[in-house]
This record gives sequence, C-alpha cells and structure tokens, in this order.
Amino acid sequence: MQQPIATSATVTRRAFAGGALAFGLGQNAFAQGFAGLGETSDGFAPVTPGKPFAFPADHGPHPEFRIEWWYVSANLADAGGAAYGAQWTLFRQAMKAGGAIKGWANQQVWMGHAAVTSAATHRVAEAFARGGVGQANVEAAPFQAWIDAWEMRSRDGFNAQTVAPLDLKASAADFSYALRLDAARPLVLQGDRGYSRKSDRGQASYYYSQPFFTASGRITIDDKPVDVTGHAWMDREWSSQPLASDQTGWDWFSLHLPGDEKLMLYRLRQKDGRENLFGNWIMPDGHTSEIAASGNSITPTAMTEIDGRKLPTSWRVKLPARGLDIETTPLNPKSWMGTSFPYWEGPIRFSGSHAGIGYLEMTGY
Repeated sequence: MQQPIATSATVTRRAFAGGALAFGLGQNAFAQGFAGLGETSDGFAPVTPGKPFAFPADHGPHPEFRIEWWYVSANLADAGGAAYGAQWTLFRQAMKAGGAIKGWANQQVWMGHAAVTSAATHRVAEAFARGGVGQANVEAAPFQAWIDAWEMRSRDGFNAQTVAPLDLKASAADFSYALRLDAARPLVLQGDRGYSRKSDRGQASYYYSQPFFTASGRITIDDKPVDVTGHAWMDREWSSQPLASDQTGWDWFSLHLPGDEKLMLYRLRQKDGRENLFGNWIMPDGHTSEIAASGNSITPTAMTEIDGRKLPTSWRVKLPARGLDIETTPLNPKSWMGTSFPYWEGPIRFSGSHAGIGYLEMTGY
C-alpha cells in the first residue's frame, strides 16, 4: 500500500481532481486544479435546489457525483496558550460516470491531505489511492473515512445528526496528530438549505458543516508531543461542476465568533476581475442566514511572497448589516500547501468589531 508522504506540493478540497495525474489518468484534471472543477459534467448527477438531506446516509460517498470531500480544520492551543492548527482532508474523484466497478478497474480516485501549523512551522503530507481495493473509502454507518492509516472514525455513542464523537488521526515522517472531536449541536446546512451556489450560471454544490466541534488530543512535531484543546470545523461538500469555466479561484473563511456564533464566507474570483461573494452566518442554535453579495466585502490588506508568488495573507472583512468589520492575520503566513496542486491554508486570528479564530483557504494564486 502507498504510504502518506511528506511533500512540498498538494491540492485543495475544492481543487482535488489533479491528483488523478498520479495515476496517469489524463490532462483534463489540470483545469482549475484537481477535478477540472469548471469543466462540463456530462454523465454525472446534477446539483439542484431542494435536496432532502438524510443522515447518516449523506455522511457517506455519492459516486454519482464527480467530486466530493470530507474536511476538518482545527484551531488548537497548548496549556501555555501557544497556538496550533491541524487539517485533515479526504477527497474522492470519479474519473468517469457510471456505476462503481470492483477492484483495480474502479473509477474512483482518493486523495488525502494532512497538515499541522504553528507560528514557527507548517508541515504538509498527502496520499493517493485507487478506489475499489480497500486502501481508501468512506462508510456512512458506522461512520469511518480513511486513506491508508489516516482516519476519521466514529466513537461509541456516535450521533449522525451531530456527526460526533469522532477520532481524527494522521501521521507523516515529521508530524502526527490524534484528536477527539465532540459536538452537542446538530450540523448545519450551508447556502440555501444545503444548496450552495458558486455562480449566477447554475454551478453549485451540496454543502453542510459541523462548526461546533470541540477538539482535544495531541500534536507531535519532530518527535515532540504537545497536548492541545480547541475548536474544530468540518465541511462536507459534493458536486459535479462546482465552478464556472471563467472562475479562477477562491478565498474561503471559517470563523469562530464571540458568543459561539460562526461565519462561513468566501469569494470566487473571475478572469475579468469580478467577484462573487457567498456565505452563511450561523447562530449558536444552528440557525443560518445567507450572506448577501451586495454591500459586503473581503479585501486583502497584506501580502506574503511564497515560492515566487505573492499571496494576500491578511484581510479586512466587512459585513455592515451584521456590524462586522474585522482584520484577519495568519498564525503563520507561510502556510503554503505546496502539494500536487498548491494552495494556501492555515489558522488565522481576527480583531476589530469581533475577535476570534478561524481558518483561511486560498486557491488559484
């Protein structure tokens, strides 16, 4: 079996399909990163409004759609207050439409990403697997998602409505982590009751989150373990064509606000310089309100040069109707996922009208 490898290059949850190239499966995967996210989706299932979500079934894979991911980010701290971040992602990509094929002819390709971040370092690993042979998969009940030895697995007392409690594990040559995730509140549907628009031309995904995880466990970097606690956020998303062909990338925020409110917000960038802004404000009881595109803004305030690229690693986020006007700063501005299809992802802090912690992902730079 292929083992996870530390690497200087990886892909993002919304840009996974490129990993198919590791199996010599063609150049189409290069479009907009992994999965050719802006290509046509002939033969795959469409995303339409009004889907009735069902759990635990929707925790499992949806092979009739081209691309999906299971993604966790965690903002953590040790007993002395030093901050850390942890990321765990599993991607599934269908290389062609049709029913699942058994064995090595299976058309599903899996990719895993794991990372840990501190103020001083950012460590990354990735793994690839072919479906159909047991090396990687997701099962809805009892819930378990894995690629090689990396796993997200339900514990005793698992509740499908809260998708908790969970064990989350990953390891590489120079880091590892083992975390327990708990949640007392149900997961939330993003967008319009789980229908998440990506453009005004019909591109969309099914999208739900568990933003209320508490996390506890241990991170080890260079054989030095540290016990940590904090907050975690899980995203589940699947689609057959989540981007339009003229969209070049996105800037995505998941924010833990005071009073246990949450904010998911992102902008999708177009080749002509225009932007589309989407998001949801999540109340402590799990009720959500969509963020209007007009009157709100996400604006870069500082750049960081990484691998010859300049990336906006500090931001000003303004939602006037919500009274939110914040400045975000990264724990480590060098949180570059230098993987097969590189992107930036890492923990952030923010201050201003609200103060808190969160995660930022940026693709297409």
